[in-house]
Amino acid sequence: MKRSAIILAGGSSSRLGRDKALVRLAGKPLIRHVFEKVVDLVDEVVVVVSSSEQREPIKSLFSRDHVKFALDDGFLQSPLVGAFTGFENTSGEYALLLPCDTPFLSAGIILLLMDLCVNMDATIPRWPNDHIEPLQAVYRTRAAHAASKKALDEGRMDMRSMISALRRVRYVSTIVLREIDPKLRTFFNVNTPVDLRMAERMLEKAC
Repeated sequence: MKRSAIILAGGSSSRLGRDKALVRLAGKPLIRHVFEKVVDLVDEVVVVVSSSEQREPIKSLFSRDHVKFALDDGFLQSPLVGAFTGFENTSGEYALLLPCDTPFLSAGIILLLMDLCVNMDATIPRWPNDHIEPLQAVYRTRAAHAASKKALDEGRMDMRSMISALRRVRYVSTIVLREIDPKLRTFFNVNTPVDLRMAERMLEKAC
């Protein structure tokens, strides 16, 4: 059973004012933080970018690593477009879908989601208020590819539209996930300069 990781790096990063994947946290680009958390948990890593211009500086960060790059169409800014591109270029039976801006990923949570996804179409974390985390979830690649294509063909651009087309979805409560990651830092995204400063303080406290 081959497992893949898809890292979405094609966003515009408008709130940070620069390519989010390249923003440095503790001297290391955000996307490297994500990559290093998952590389030993999967059989392949696919990075999705929106253009060849964006790909080159990110690709240079992986000159010594075996990473596959995939380009989405670049015209439609949507995680679903990136997810579809990732599923289309992934060879694993199951695919872990991730953003490039979550430097505190929990390996324990990732492994749990992978284990729970066997014979399912998706395993997705869900908060008590029913908010879900579709960009830190595991999908059966063929089913997710078909579901994301269906949603896009119907003009729907949100991840929930893809998920609604999947037959067997297992939601995992964040209450359960707190047993592994008590503060649920795994879901912390660096979207703004304030988030970046907060992440730096979190790393300092962890030292």
